[in-house]
Amino acid sequence: MEHGFSRRGLIGGAGAALLLAACNNGVGSNGAGQIDARVDATQEYLFSRYPGTRDLASRASGVLWMPLVTEAGFLYGGAYGRGALRIRGVTVDYYSATKASFGLQIGAQQYGHALFFMTDAALADFRKGSGWGVSGDLRYATPEQGASIGKETTELDPVIPFVFGQQGLIAGATLAGVKYTRIIP
Repeated sequence: MEHGFSRRGLIGGAGAALLLAACNNGVGSNGAGQIDARVDATQEYLFSRYPGTRDLASRASGVLWMPLVTEAGFLYGGAYGRGALRIRGVTVDYYSATKASFGLQIGAQQYGHALFFMTDAALADFRKGSGWGVSGDLRYATPEQGASIGKETTELDPVIPFVFGQQGLIAGATLAGVKYTRIIP
């Protein structure tokens, strides 16, 4: 087959979509109100568990909060979540996060993340495009830094990502390949 999807690819993609829909990832939710409520809960979770994130957020030009991303796959996989970009604590836009993958994979996981934009230029670059993709060269904040993130970290890195799950920050996690797109919830 030269063009299009194979039957196996179509079935795999449909299976991944069903897994994502079944995992309560925000698809078909009540819109902005539900996203904002999840973002509020995520913010408080990080601020109470990792106090350094409160200071980091106060110094950031903006923070993209993605409270729940569901990643699932059966050969073909994908990830989807929705969140809010806040500037000085106020929601200014809503975004989806998507990722597609292919390979040997079975199962599902859920996680959240926050992107701290430490410079006005980094925030402007994120907001001006129709979609923004994460490159593999971002340096991630570690669990040890979650309590106290030093000034040297925030001056060197224009974007600082935190990836966390139910058990706390996920060390070594990556967002490479995730694409963010502005949405209207």
